[in-house]
Amino acid sequence: MSAFDLLPKEQSDYLFSFLKNRGNLRAVQAELQISYPTAKKRLDEILIQLGLEENDDAKNENEEEIDMTQWEIDTNSHKASEIIRAKIRANGGRVVVHTARGLPCEIIASPDGHSFTCDKLPIKPPYQFEVFDIIVNMLLANNGRARKGNGRNYRLGEPECDETTVVGAIGYNYSRKTKGSSVYDPVFVLSAVLDWAGIANNERGEIALTASYLSAL
Repeated sequence: MSAFDLLPKEQSDYLFSFLKNRGNLRAVQAELQISYPTAKKRLDEILIQLGLEENDDAKNENEEEIDMTQWEIDTNSHKASEIIRAKIRANGGRVVVHTARGLPCEIIASPDGHSFTCDKLPIKPPYQFEVFDIIVNMLLANNGRARKGNGRNYRLGEPECDETTVVGAIGYNYSRKTKGSSVYDPVFVLSAVLDWAGIANNERGEIALTASYLSAL
């Protein structure tokens, strides 16, 4: 008997659905009437059962299902924060996005749905989703495109960290810093989220609103 023959019926049914739907977890969810976190967890369990992945208890503990039953989202809104919250909720409260250089970043929503953490942004308090609205408003005011800027080597108000850059807009309008202050630079992660959501293209040194998002406006 092969390892596949030893799978319990629940895992066997899941694997059959997974293959039939060509790995589309959304379709598996719909067919088996399970949530995204459950679908993802069952896939992990099958991989462990087949010896294709090690059982990492610490990882499993960190991937506990996020309770999103109290989230209120305006699905008709064109606000970046609402679009991103809706997409993250559809993916079980956590997603992996990639920076312009291909660096993976895990985004995990808070249970209240107002903020999120990221393994590449070790700061407290965590960023609120409204930070994406601030970025998009700045882009709209600059014909849909802006430099990312540099908050690591420049202070707020200097040419690489002024109000015409993404990092400067965050420093002024989100962090409420004053000119001459040092700021934290989260742009490489936030740009990756906007790109993943289809709101802005994450380019080298710049971000630009996508044609599809502008047409939706």
